Amino acid sequence: MFRYPPFPALSARIARAVAPLCLLIAMAPGVRAGEALTLLPAQIKSLGVETAVVGEGDPGRPGSFPGRVAVPVDQMRVVSAPVAGMVEMLAFVPGDKVRKGQVLARLASPQALELQRDALQTASQASLLTQNLKRDEQLFAEGLIAESRLQATRAAASQASAQAAERRQGLALAGASGGKVGGPLALVAPMDGVILEQSAQLGERLEAAAPIYRIARLSPLWVEIQVPRSHAEALREGSRVRIAGSGQVGKLIAIGRAIDPASQTVIIRALIAQDAERLTPGQSVAVEIALPKGNGQRIPAMALARIEGQPQVFVMTGSDAQAMRFALRPVRVLDESGERVLVEGVQGGERIAVRGISGLKAMATGVGRE
Repeated sequence: MFRYPPFPALSARIARAVAPLCLLIAMAPGVRAGEALTLLPAQIKSLGVETAVVGEGDPGRPGSFPGRVAVPVDQMRVVSAPVAGMVEMLAFVPGDKVRKGQVLARLASPQALELQRDALQTASQASLLTQNLKRDEQLFAEGLIAESRLQATRAAASQASAQAAERRQGLALAGASGGKVGGPLALVAPMDGVILEQSAQLGERLEAAAPIYRIARLSPLWVEIQVPRSHAEALREGSRVRIAGSGQVGKLIAIGRAIDPASQTVIIRALIAQDAERLTPGQSVAVEIALPKGNGQRIPAMALARIEGQPQVFVMTGSDAQAMRFALRPVRVLDESGERVLVEGVQGGERIAVRGISGLKAMATGVGRE
């Protein structure tokens, strides 16, 4: 049976574990921002202090931001029912590639029959009045009719031709064939692309303008990226971006002006032309953007010490065989996403503490002082 160790033994173990830290803290009088904190080799080893050079191994300082793949609006088309009717045939499903002019669906529609009938009637009327106009022009040339009659015939023929053209245009927009009455409407692909969405089912009765298919051309593609406002202000159109974990690159084409009130981010848009087919609309991706110089430095998140609510870092001010010296320096955090944070207040090439921060913080704030 498990037995708890006697209380005196447990207390002794705890005391031995915390004694070195208590000793180190007691040796530190506490420092303020800018003042030096001196650590002896024994203290450095006990606290596990490690340092790193700001900006080392991160020459371009790329920032990684969340993004979503989208289709440019001018590369999308919606195939809808031009008139009310029933879906008689569907030829494709989402994911299929289509060519411009291919029949996508057929629609049985009484309204289409009316359009065909009206088109035939207006075409016949226009043909008759055109013949009448030729006859009256001949009669007027022979002096057998008055000019007023010729003008009236000409006006009637012109009106009939315009009406016939209007009916033909309506028939073409509906996808119905002219010259005869009957047969389903054939709805064709308006462009080469891929079926993204199917909104209607076989046998379904649709109202006019009800969507049936959504088609898109999937190269190039957009990536809509969320970045903090401070970054968006420094970015410029044409900046290079890269999809993290792949070789797909693109460039910024638009920087939004509206700020999301919840996340305080701005939407920027990049165009990906290289290997865009490997991306899928709606896909979430991480996007790397080379941040302009002077827009802060990226440091490990664990290097930050928050003292009285103020983010600070321990900057090494000197080092020799006997000791290391650090100074607390306030910084301004620009971005805290991921394992690295973007801050202002340190310069590239400076050396900062990246491990043992909790012990350094305790020493700097004078915890344990009398």
